[in-house]
Formats: sequence, C-alpha cells, structure tokens
Amino acid sequence: MSAASHTSSSTTPAPKQFLTLHGIPILIHTLRTFAAITAVEGIHVAVRANEIERVEEQIAHYALPEKIHVVTGGDTRQASVSAALRSLPAQEEDIVLVHDAVRPLIDAATIERTIEAVRKHGAAIVGLPAIDTIKQVERTSEGALITATIPRERIVQAQTPQGFRCGLLRRIFQEAETDGFLGTDEASLAERAGVPVAVVVGSPRNFKITQPGDLELAEFYLRQK
Repeated sequence: MSAASHTSSSTTPAPKQFLTLHGIPILIHTLRTFAAITAVEGIHVAVRANEIERVEEQIAHYALPEKIHVVTGGDTRQASVSAALRSLPAQEEDIVLVHDAVRPLIDAATIERTIEAVRKHGAAIVGLPAIDTIKQVERTSEGALITATIPRERIVQAQTPQGFRCGLLRRIFQEAETDGFLGTDEASLAERAGVPVAVVVGSPRNFKITQPGDLELAEFYLRQK
C-alpha cells in the first residue's frame, strides 16, 4: 500500500507544513505516523519544485525511512495528487491513501481502519459527524438567506486520509483531467464518477492546520499525548 501526501502551496516564507509543533516540522509529524505503519510500503510527498530540497533535507535530518519519496507537485491539490499518483509503482488493486500534510495529528488506528474500509468497499474517506445544525442558504446581494435545514445525520465533514484502489483512483483522475473538472478532494472525483465512497469515523484531533490558533490547539493535543 502507498500513501500520497499533499503539501499545500504557499507564497509565504514559511508554508504551514514547515511550521513546527514541539520543535518538529508539521510535515515530519505526519510522515512519522504513516511511516510507522507496516502496511504502508511507500510514501510519496508532492511538493513545489522550490521546496524539494528543503523537504529532502528534513527527511534526512529526522532519519525517516527510505520508503519516503519526494516528487514535484502542482499548484492545486488535484495536480499534486495526480503527480504523486503517476510516481507510484502500484498495481491496480493496491491501496492508495491521500493525506493532507497539515493534518499532523492523524492516528495509526484511523489510518488502519481506512485501509480496511478500502479493502472492503474500494473507496473510503475519513469523516467527522456534524455536531452543529447545518443550514442550506441562497446567496443574495443583501446576504445569505436560509432555504433549508439539513439533517445532521446526513452530513459529515470530510477529513483525510482518503483511500482508493489504485486503478480506480487513476481512472477518476484521468476522467476529471479529460473533462477539465477540478474537485475539492479525491472523494468529489469519485462521486462525480458514480463511485460509492464509504466513511470511516474520524476524530476532532485530525483537523487541518490553517489558522494561527490551530497551531496552539495542535500543541495542546500533543501535550495531552
């Protein structure tokens, strides 16, 4: 099984995946978790061309396993994952997981449950059940107007990893590229192709670090561990 890790692009001097938690880059926390899982045979990290040397130096500095490979990504998540997917020496039935580099608190148990779900269903993502009441709205020139309340039991917040049989993932990426379709995540490409995607229950800790306060929350969770 292989894992393709996508690092978000950024024009700032310190992209989020290079910020540190407990003095260690976020990306390294993420890679360590996946690398420790025996079933993960290879990890391909897609980064911008100007970040490749930096990432390779960090991997060497923290003595991560040789099964981690760095490849040139693109300007979007979809382009980066596509590049990583092309680099995978994987067979049609092999399992591929896609994970956001800036979700460093993913745990091994969730990863392993996702692998099992892909074995059973062919496609699966980690999702967090909605807690808040969800409203559907219509955007107007004067603001948003509520049009419906969506039952919470029908809603999950998508997380990663998102896993697929390799042949399936390659097919839905090719179809999206052919049609010029840009999805928000891998599951959206599967949905578009009519492929059922199972949901593995995630954790509030598996959040994406996007705001300054997220870093403080991640530090808190790491202290609890």
